[in-house]
Amino acid sequence: MNEALIRSLTPSVLTVLVRRGADFAAAEDAVQDALLEAVRTWAADPPWDPKGWLITVAWRRFLDATRADAARRRREDVVEEEPTPGPAPAVDDTLQLYFLCAHPSLTPASAVALTLRAVGGLTTRQIAQAYLVPEATMAQRISRAKRTVSGVRFDQPGDVATVLRVLYLVFNEGYSGDVDLAAEAIRLTRQLAASIGHPEVAGLLALMLLHHARRAARTAPDGSLVPLAEQDRRRWDTTVIAEGVRILQAALARDRLGEFQAQAAIAALHADAPTTEETDWVQIVEWYDELVRLTDNPVVRLNRAVAVGKADGPRAGLAALTALDDSLPRHTAVAAYLHERDGNVATAARLYAEAARKAPNLAERDHLTRQAARLNTLRCG
Repeated sequence: MNEALIRSLTPSVLTVLVRRGADFAAAEDAVQDALLEAVRTWAADPPWDPKGWLITVAWRRFLDATRADAARRRREDVVEEEPTPGPAPAVDDTLQLYFLCAHPSLTPASAVALTLRAVGGLTTRQIAQAYLVPEATMAQRISRAKRTVSGVRFDQPGDVATVLRVLYLVFNEGYSGDVDLAAEAIRLTRQLAASIGHPEVAGLLALMLLHHARRAARTAPDGSLVPLAEQDRRRWDTTVIAEGVRILQAALARDRLGEFQAQAAIAALHADAPTTEETDWVQIVEWYDELVRLTDNPVVRLNRAVAVGKADGPRAGLAALTALDDSLPRHTAVAAYLHERDGNVATAARLYAEAARKAPNLAERDHLTRQAARLNTLRCG
C-alpha cells in the first residue's frame, strides 16, 4: 500500500466520522493519527479493507481523545486557578489512581506513560515529547502497559518515586501553557506531602511552587515568551516563593538529597537573586554537578552548560556543550546563546534561526525567531 492510496481515502473516512457525531476539527485530528499509523504499518501488514481499517482506527482515536478531554475538564472544574499556601485538603480518588497506575507489574517508565495517558489526560504526542522518544514508540509503550495490567488485581499500589515522576511531568505540561493542569499537579503533590514525610515529595512541591511563582512574568501581554533574564521580578509571587523555600530548607535538613530537592535548590537561587547578574551562578553549577551525579541526565548536562557559561564565561560553556549530543532538544538554542555571549554574532544568528525550526512549541519558535532577527539587524546595522 502506498502513501498516495492511504491519503486518497481521507475525505471519505473524515465524512464517516462526522456523520457518526464527531466535530470536524476532532475528526480531522483522529484521521491524521490513523493515516500516520497506516503509513507506519501497512507496508509490513496491509489490511484487507483499507477504508474500513482507517475508519476503525480513526474512530478509536477520536473516542480516546474525547474521553481524555472530558476527564481533564472534570478535574479542572474542581481546581482553583492558582495554588495557595496552606494545608492540603483531604486526599481524593485522583491521587489514589496515580498510585494504582504505578502498578508493581509495570516498569517505572511504562507506569508513568500509562498514568499520564489514563489519568493525567495528556496525549500520546505530549508524553513522547516529554520522554524525548518518537510518538510511535510511546504509543507502543502505553499499549504494552495496558495489556500488562489488564488481568492483574489493583491491590498493590506503585511506589512514590514513580508517582512523583508523573506529577512532575503533568506539572511541566501545565507550566508550558495550561495553568489549571499545573495547579492540579501542585494540589496533588500537597496531598502527598501531607500524607507521607518523604523528602523528595517535599522537594518536588518546593520545585513546583518556585517555578509557579514566576508564571505571571513568563509571557508578555501579546503572549510571547519572556526569558528568565528579562522577566520583571516584581511580578513574581513572593508569598509562594517564601513557602517553596521554607519547604525546601526543611527537606534539605534531613540530609537525604534527591533530584527534586537539587532542582528546587537551583530554582531557589534564581528566585533569591534581585537580577540575573546578581545570581549565584557558581553555586548553581555546584547544584547541577549534584544533579548530574544523581541522574546522569543529558538535559541536566545541557542546562549545566548554560550555568557554566554564566559562571566561567561563554567559552567554558561551549566547551561543556561539545561533550553533548547535538540532537538534544534545545541544544542548538543553547549554542546560539553562548556564541552570542562570546561575541560571535553571525554564528549565533544562524543557530537561533536553526533552533527556531526545531522548537517544540509556537511561543518558543517565535522567541528564537525574534532573537535571530535581532542579531541579523545588528549585523546589518
